[in-house]
Amino acid sequence: KCPYFPSKAVVSTQSTGIVRSFARIHETNLKKQGMLPLTFADPADYDKVQPGDKISINGLTSFAPGVPLSCTLTHGDGTTDTFALNHTFNENQIGWFKAGSALNKMAEGK
Repeated sequence: KCPYFPSKAVVSTQSTGIVRSFARIHETNLKKQGMLPLTFADPADYDKVQPGDKISINGLTSFAPGVPLSCTLTHGDGTTDTFALNHTFNENQIGWFKAGSALNKMAEGK
């Protein structure tokens, strides 16, 4: 699972997108699909991302509304950078993420 760097505008893995900003409707659609749309808390952290980095998202076990997550980048030379990531998830949307999508969450209730 390699990071995807279209002109380095988005850092994307299978279920996480880290960007400078989202259009609100796009962000909501990603959440409904079980994706994890995140933004850089400090826009300068964007420049720390290098092609080939391994990306770890920290804090998902205690994922909660209003509590930032963090990202650790492991660069090809073995050095690391860690920085804060913002999200706009509420409790219901966190449920969608944990279930894999909004549809999966709805199916759990049946």
